[in-house]
Amino acid sequence: MAQALPGRARVVVIGGGVGGASVAFHLVERGERDVLLLERAELTSGSTFHSAGLVGQLRSDPALTTMNGWSVELYRRLQETEHAPGWVESGSLRLASSPARLEEIRRQAGWAQRSGLPLELLTADEAAELFPLMSAEGVLGAAYTPTDGQVDPARLCYALAALARAGGATIAQQTQVVGIDTVDGRVTRVRTDRGDVECEVVVDCGGMFAAEIARLVDVRVPVVPMSHQYVVTAPLPLGTLPDHPLPSLRDPDLLVYYRQEIDGLVMGGYERRSAPWTATARSVDAVPPDFNGKLLPPDWDRFEEILTNSQIRVPVLADTGVASMINGPEAFTPDNEFCLGETEVAGFFVAAGFCAHGIAGAGGVGRVMAAWILDGDPGLDLWHMDVRRFGHRHYRSPGYTLARVRENYESYYDIRYPAAERTAGRPLRTSPAYPWHAAHGAVFGEKAGWERVNHYSEPGSEERRPRGWAGRHWSPCVETEHLAVREAVGLFDETSFSKIEISGPDAAAFCRHVFAGRTDRAPGAVVYTQALNDRGGIEMDVTVTRVGPEEFLVVTGTAFGPHDLGWLRRQARATGSRVRLADVTGAWACFGLWGPRARDVLAPLTPASLSNADFPYPSMRETTAGDVPLRALRVTFVGELGFELYCSTEYGAALWHTLVEAGAPHGLRPGGYRAIESLRLEKGYRVWGADIGPDTTPDEAGLSFAVRRGDGDGEFVGRGALLADRARGVTRRLQCLVLDDPRMVALGGEPVRIGDEVVSRVTSGGYGYTVARSIAYAYLPAGAAEGTPVAVQVDGTWVDGTVAAPILYDPKGERIRADG
Repeated sequence: MAQALPGRARVVVIGGGVGGASVAFHLVERGERDVLLLERAELTSGSTFHSAGLVGQLRSDPALTTMNGWSVELYRRLQETEHAPGWVESGSLRLASSPARLEEIRRQAGWAQRSGLPLELLTADEAAELFPLMSAEGVLGAAYTPTDGQVDPARLCYALAALARAGGATIAQQTQVVGIDTVDGRVTRVRTDRGDVECEVVVDCGGMFAAEIARLVDVRVPVVPMSHQYVVTAPLPLGTLPDHPLPSLRDPDLLVYYRQEIDGLVMGGYERRSAPWTATARSVDAVPPDFNGKLLPPDWDRFEEILTNSQIRVPVLADTGVASMINGPEAFTPDNEFCLGETEVAGFFVAAGFCAHGIAGAGGVGRVMAAWILDGDPGLDLWHMDVRRFGHRHYRSPGYTLARVRENYESYYDIRYPAAERTAGRPLRTSPAYPWHAAHGAVFGEKAGWERVNHYSEPGSEERRPRGWAGRHWSPCVETEHLAVREAVGLFDETSFSKIEISGPDAAAFCRHVFAGRTDRAPGAVVYTQALNDRGGIEMDVTVTRVGPEEFLVVTGTAFGPHDLGWLRRQARATGSRVRLADVTGAWACFGLWGPRARDVLAPLTPASLSNADFPYPSMRETTAGDVPLRALRVTFVGELGFELYCSTEYGAALWHTLVEAGAPHGLRPGGYRAIESLRLEKGYRVWGADIGPDTTPDEAGLSFAVRRGDGDGEFVGRGALLADRARGVTRRLQCLVLDDPRMVALGGEPVRIGDEVVSRVTSGGYGYTVARSIAYAYLPAGAAEGTPVAVQVDGTWVDGTVAAPILYDPKGERIRADG
């Protein structure tokens, strides 16, 4: 007889796959005993039972690499207990069958160094010694990670579930969730076909059912079940296999992977012609309610390319039969990253969208989710995996989501060059000036669904093209746009910036509480500041404009609006503040007018005085430009005199045309985001999600000036942790590096060495056209002063460099404050 459900549980975990079992286990391990895990059928009956079980650790994202390393540590530990999950530390090989792929694995070797993973670069013959079934023909090199391995997914799930149960958790199988109740935006109860359970926290670990579960609270989790196939071969001929486990093998140029399965192989891949299972362009996923412990029919036609390629690399497969074909649906996201964290509904968490690498991540996922639930903070910078990144409304579109998922699945093994652009679902969000950009040769990029100008297509010199990966999506047009801003005036369309309005009777007190800077200034004040978490880390990096006594405008990065709005809403709930928080991004167009002649362009168009006395830096004025009413903010992200001009979107096209026409006599040149990036690198301006984030404090990032310091300045979120960290002494600081070879350009993620020791990684990098230097930023030990020699590994080659001054261009900010 089934165990009776408790009437209450503090935490309800929905989904009995490896993700849900790991979350329950880690909650219990942290001391939370009031945990209920609900499974609609039997444990492992979702994607877990048909997973291939590969566990690779290295990823481009350091946080995910750390999480996968935690998984390996857990699986090793469990293997020594009565709950052994079948962990085999066989190692893994990744082959390079093209020159471009060889470049990639050399960069990956750098990622491994920064993470402390023992990755080795091998020749083709050395790889064949480890995997003697492979043909080395066409292989140019390989990467070998000896601590990777494989695990039995079902045994792992049962082991975690058993340990969770032993620690006090309740596990109820054959229990389907039919509803989730909320009160005032917070979960309060889960309703099942076996009774109701009051709760404080719900964790959606539903795998391919995760989106359906989330819809019960009107939350969008954009996962699409995709048909993913692999075969289990018949036994290989006697004597074919060595007497030790084969490492897993990936040949991404051939789209295939392999691992040993007793005396045969598992072989699969990612085909160019994908097959969504239940979602369509006009309907969300509709997984049959009885699809538990089932597989899809084999699709041999779609698998033909993978099968053919597999025999190129492992010729013995041409004469080896197939014991079974596994065609199981796997939940994929639009960017091939997990969906983790708390949603806009308080207490409703998600741990789903594992994109066929959930077994590798499961141990780490459970650990960060337990921290998120119990501490309110995952302990790592997980923005790339945070479910809130899909908070933009267009992800509610089945068509947009499906197009993005298909594009990512079909390019799963493609080399992901920095600055490469996706094409699916475009164009979608456009500025009022978009037709002008398109008509004048704009080359567009996309971010958060917005079409943004990367650069225009005017010809330029190829002389400065960087070597290696940095040169692949480089354009000579950027230098022209960069120098126009420094020498005359540039115009940039920043309409995509996320904008959040904070209003209401408690708005001023709320802003003072959540922001570390001094926001309680008179209307018209603009404050650059951060919002901190309880660790003193930077959760938001924004400008806050006081529009009126009870109204503030927060401007943040294009992709960060849902994150920042979600964080503010949680703070409002926690404090009971009477504030209205609204995403007003689409209501305002925004254009940046910057350069030494910016005042000359704007002055004839507006009745407002633009002098330093009347319009100081930084501040805001309500005025007009031509016929357009607007808010003019005297701020900059390029290090020059200028303004951000905000107008209601219906005036946007008129304002752009007005500025272009007025600027022509002054040498105005429209520019794009690639020029902004080069300009801000020279000025040392930080970017959230790269240079700064939840793991970095303002003191470490060189942003102490943006934080209230005095004892009488009042409390703000994170102040205690910041002061405690300051008392202990800051041990690392974000430093500007310049490389000796200006054509060797770091892009982010490259290891940084002082002497023979790898001490850090590049947070962001690029080329500064005014200072004519290759620039990179990295957190270095606090004792690394200006002039310290360093080396940065760019595309597998160590390039010498030096710790430079914090600001390379106009360090005193005289050009920003220039009067006229």
